[in-house]
Amino acid sequence: MITRAEGEKVTLPCTFTFGPQDTGSLDIEWVLLEPNHEQTVIMYSGDRIYDKYKMDGRVEFVNPNPASGDGTIDILNLKATDTGTYQCKVKKPPSVETQRIQLTVLVKPMNTKCYVEGTQEIGTDLTLKCKSEEGSPIITYSWKKITGTGELPATTTPHTETGDFLVKNASQIYSGIYTCTASNKIGSDECSLELNVTPPVNRAGRIAGAIIGTLLGLLLLAFFIFCCLKKQREKKYEKEVHHDIREDVPPPKSRASTARSYIGSNRSSLGSMSPSNMDGYAKTQYNKVPSEEFEHAPVQTTNFQPPKVAAPNLSRMGAIPVMIPAQSKDGSIV
Repeated sequence: MITRAEGEKVTLPCTFTFGPQDTGSLDIEWVLLEPNHEQTVIMYSGDRIYDKYKMDGRVEFVNPNPASGDGTIDILNLKATDTGTYQCKVKKPPSVETQRIQLTVLVKPMNTKCYVEGTQEIGTDLTLKCKSEEGSPIITYSWKKITGTGELPATTTPHTETGDFLVKNASQIYSGIYTCTASNKIGSDECSLELNVTPPVNRAGRIAGAIIGTLLGLLLLAFFIFCCLKKQREKKYEKEVHHDIREDVPPPKSRASTARSYIGSNRSSLGSMSPSNMDGYAKTQYNKVPSEEFEHAPVQTTNFQPPKVAAPNLSRMGAIPVMIPAQSKDGSIV
């Protein structure tokens, strides 16, 4: 059995001698025995070397002339997958001899990580963790403190198999830099971390602040939703009012129709009056078209003084009675 580290070189021996009866051609074959089949590694046959197999470029005969009785080989740049049982078979008819060697390729610990699990506060329990991502078993772990006195706290418990370093009831004197070394038969690797034990924080204040912040956020969100809904309702109301106005309100009268009705009404009024009554209306301008303001009821003023018109002679009017407005003592028209 041979043990080597990954990346190294290993020599697998295979020597032999011939007997007087061994007169056939010489064949030397190295194979890697696997559960269900044999995988050729290198071969010598008919005075030629054949090495274009699994380990192409990494395996060679130590003696350039294996027929001299030395079929030893070297395997270069070992890999973890090279672990297994190797067999050297020497055949020179009628004799056949075999030899087996168990090769174990170990990987040293690599990519070792250190970290703290738990809160680094006074009075709490925490664990220093150490783990190698690569490496052949069995890996052992060891811790040491490289600052201060360099001694590990009395209340700590290191576990060499798992790499855990348990610290109970932590105090500020435990603060410092720690290193972890991971090792196996062929090598080692290490990592470091800084432990900083501090007084406990005001958790109640943090929780209260988180609750208040959450409530304020919810209030702001509710206010924003309320404003959006209010704005949507206002827009909907404006659309409904505008639609009702367009459907319910009749179209306004044109100015031309208003003017015609106004002039017609004035003509009918004038026709009922005698020429003597025209004096009070002589100042009215009928050549102007009234605006839409005439549609509204005129504002009455208390100081309006009706024109004084003399009573006509009924005999001249052809016995047609005409009602003449009279003014009472208080100024109102009767």
